[in-house]
Amino acid sequence: MKQIIIFLLIIILALIGYGKYSQYKRYNTPEVNYKTDKKIDVNYHNQEFLYNYYKALEELDSYVMLQWTANGIDVRTPEDDDNQTKIAVETYAKKLAKVNYYEAILENSFNLKQNGLSNIEVKTIEEEGIDLETFKEQEEFAKIKNLYNPNVNLYNGEKNAIIYEVQKRLVSLGDSIKIDGVYRIETLNAIKNFETKNNLLADGYLDVLTIDLLFK
Repeated sequence: MKQIIIFLLIIILALIGYGKYSQYKRYNTPEVNYKTDKKIDVNYHNQEFLYNYYKALEELDSYVMLQWTANGIDVRTPEDDDNQTKIAVETYAKKLAKVNYYEAILENSFNLKQNGLSNIEVKTIEEEGIDLETFKEQEEFAKIKNLYNPNVNLYNGEKNAIIYEVQKRLVSLGDSIKIDGVYRIETLNAIKNFETKNNLLADGYLDVLTIDLLFK
C-alpha cells in the first residue's frame, strides 16, 4: 500500500513538474525577433513598400512567437519532424522569403545611393530593369545627344565635341578611325557604314536618327 502511495505521489509530482515546465517554456521564449545584417534604405522612394517590409517583419516575428508559445515549435531550428512541425516550418519559410524579397530591393537601393544616386534615379533603374553601369551609360549618352545641333551642317575639316564623341562611339563599335574631333572623309565613311548597317539613309552626315541609334 505504501509503495502504491509513493508511486502515485511520483506521478503527481511528475505531472506538476511537467506543467511548470510547460508554463516556463511558454513564457520564457528564445530571442524571436528577426535580425538582418543587410543595409536597408530607410528613405526608399516608395514609402508604402517600406511599410510593407516592416509589416512583413512583424508578421514573421509574431509567427515565430506564436508557434513557440502555442505549440512549442521553434520553426527556425525544429527538433521534430511531425506533420504539424513541417507545416509550421513551411509557413515560416514563406514569410521569411517575403522579408528577404523586400530586403534585396531595399539593400540595392541603399547601395545605389552610396554611389550618389537619388530616389528618382533609383526608381528609374528599377522601372527600366537596368544595372548601375547601364544607367550611367544612358546618362552619358543623354549628355552627348544634347551636344548635337540639327541646325548646324557639318563641313569637311570641322572640329567639334559631337564629332569627337561620335568617333569614340564608332571605335567602340568596331571602327578604327582616328579620334580627334575632326570631321573628315574617314569619319564620314564610318558614319555611312553605320547607317548602312542600321538601314538608314547612308549619306555620312549626322541626323537625329543616326545620333539616336549611335547612342541608344
